Parts: sequence; C-alpha cells; structure tokens
Amino acid sequence: MTADGRGSAVPEPDYRDLLASVTAWVEGPGEEWAGRIEATGTVPDALWKELRGAGFLALAAPPDLGGRGLSFVQWMGLMEVFSRSHASVRMIVHVVNGTWRAMNPHAEEAQRRRFVRPSVAGDLLVAFTLTEPGNGTGADITSSVRRAGDTYYLSGRKHMITFGVRCDYWLLFARLEGSTGSGGTVALLVDRHAPGVEVEDTSDTMGVRGTDHASLTFTDTPVPVANRIGAEGDGLAVALGGFLTPSRISVAMSCVGLAQRAQQLAVAYSLERTTFGKPLASRQAIAFALAENAADIAAARALTLHAAQAWQDGAVDAGSLSSMAKLTAVDMLTRVTDKALQVHGGIGYWKTMPIERVYRDARAQRFEEGTNEIQKAVIARHLFRRSDAAAADDAGPAKAPAPAGAPTVLE
Repeated sequence: MTADGRGSAVPEPDYRDLLASVTAWVEGPGEEWAGRIEATGTVPDALWKELRGAGFLALAAPPDLGGRGLSFVQWMGLMEVFSRSHASVRMIVHVVNGTWRAMNPHAEEAQRRRFVRPSVAGDLLVAFTLTEPGNGTGADITSSVRRAGDTYYLSGRKHMITFGVRCDYWLLFARLEGSTGSGGTVALLVDRHAPGVEVEDTSDTMGVRGTDHASLTFTDTPVPVANRIGAEGDGLAVALGGFLTPSRISVAMSCVGLAQRAQQLAVAYSLERTTFGKPLASRQAIAFALAENAADIAAARALTLHAAQAWQDGAVDAGSLSSMAKLTAVDMLTRVTDKALQVHGGIGYWKTMPIERVYRDARAQRFEEGTNEIQKAVIARHLFRRSDAAAADDAGPAKAPAPAGAPTVLE
C-alpha cells in the first residue's frame, strides 16, 4: 500500500453495488438537492451531512486512513456518475476525496491522526489554498512566513479558494521570508479562525452555484510549526507532487460525466419535441449533432481512463497523460454542451431547463486545475524531455541540448 492509496482496491461485486447506489442517489436525492441549491445559491449543511453519512466523502482513501479503499480507476468510475449531478455536489466529493493525497505522503503520524483521518471522514474540511491574485500557481508564490521559535507568522493574499469560507483549515502554501524558487516553500495547515485573517466571500459565480469561494488576506497570522506538512522546502512538492496529476484526471472525468448529462438531456428533448409534425430526433442535423457528441464523449472517456490507469500503475508519463486527458475532455465538454443547448433551441436558455445549468457549470471546468494553455505547456515539456532523452541515448554519455524555447512551467 502506498501513501497515495494506489495499492488499494475493492472486489468487483462490491464495486458494482457501490456504483449502483451512487447512481441511484445522483438520479434521486441528488436531483432534488440540485433544485434546492440553484434556488438558494447555497449548499446547506444537511447536504454535507447526507454525503458524509452515505460514505461518499471517504471513498478514494485507503482503509488505513478510514476510507473505502477504491482503486483510482474505480474511483474515476464513481466520479463519472457524481459529475452528472449538480456541480457543487461534484465539487464536494472531488475535493474531500482528494486533499488527503496532498497531505498524507508528507504527514507525520500525529498529523494523520489530527488532520488526515478526520478529513477523510468528512469531520474536518481542508481547503487547498495555493492560488494568489498577483501570481501563478507555482514557484512564484509570494505569501511568506517568518519563523519565531515554534511559530510561523504568515502574511500575504490568496484568492479563488474553494471552500475557503466554510473550511476548518486552509492547506496553504507560502515561502520562507527572503527565499526564492521552490526550495523555500512550505505547506501549512492554517486554522480558519486564526487571528490576523480577513476572509472575503467571493461565491457569486456564473456556474457551480452554492460552492463557496474566498479571497484571503493574512497579516502576521500565527501558525504552529507543528502544523507544517513536510519539511521546509517541501511546499510545492506537497501541493503538486501527489495531488495535481490525479486531480487533473478527476477533473477530466468530471467533464465526461457532465457531458453525458448534457447529452442525456438533449437526446430526451429531441425525442419529445415535435416540429412540423415530426420529432426533432428525425431531423438529420439534430441526429448528426448527437452522434458527434456520442463519439466525442466516448473518445474523451477512453483517454481519461487510460490516464487513470497510468497514474494507478505509477507510469512515468502519467503527468503528461493527465494533462492530455484534461485538455481533451474540457474541449469535448465545450462542444457537447453547446450542441446540447442548441438542440433545445431558445427554450434551453431559460433557467427552468436543466440544460441551462449544465451549460453554465461546464464553463468552469476550463479553469479548474490549470487552463488549456497550461496543459499544452506540460504536454510539450514532456515531449521535449522525451526527445532530449532519446537524443542523449543515441549520443552516448554526452547529454543532448534542450530545445530552445521549451516550456518551463511547473506541472
């Protein structure tokens, strides 16, 4: 068993039963919750309690952390179904079933007892807190800490932090004061109620209604050194090492699930809507659009499962494949939801139609876990490195030069 749970799995009959129960929940109570969330713009505590009680927040983690112990490929099968539900439901299960992957490989046993296991159980909500308003999401972070004895004092700003309002802790990434590069970064669990923190609720978004987001300002906020995950200098390794690749694959599968929901709605509407005495489904233009959607979804799903298997197996190209899957799936989702809305005609633009929410929610996937431009840079860097390594092998001991202009973004 590895710290990221890649050695875990449940028997196939148990998995099929679990898949059936998740599907039944998504198509039943999940749809009722979707209506309530859209009507109020908030996710009530009762939904969190229901998801936790059903065990849906502890599916992906290994049994030694209190999880169900699904393999990563099995977990992606459930994410596909959850993603057909409201985007806030998908966001909850995606985040809570994922943040332990960042913490666990670097945590001490006392930190597992205090933070990781309660997070897996859904008793403690940890918000991933990396993005800053004036920087990217890599070694250029500027939020900083200075250490005095057993306490760090944190200053800086973070924004677009999912669950940053309602969380118990922020899993926050900063740098040691005066340091540069990734070597000076630290990962800290910052108490949501620590002094010196200003929390601004920025939850009024186009889609993914109900999921809270926050902008955060820290001014000499005290953080115990005991709340540091990993060593000084490990901050970006915690943030990106065991978390980003599987999270990108999960987002890709979220695109697949949401596209399936859009397609389901479009197919049903094309069969029930009649124009000039014939159902829309009999119109070749409509039929071809839905056929294109079906092929598009199947192709993205296959690539995403391929990336999931690669990460589960520890393949060296899993990082590149995760970016390929995310890039492909998010572009697919854009095409599928646009055609699905077009099939509905003007009525699809009204909020009374489920496709309207699906269309809005789909746009958010283009930003989550990196834009398409970032994914292309990651893929290109992998291609250049592979070519560089092949050239070095052909040349013998001397290393071939890197190509000019090769991307240098963090994966």
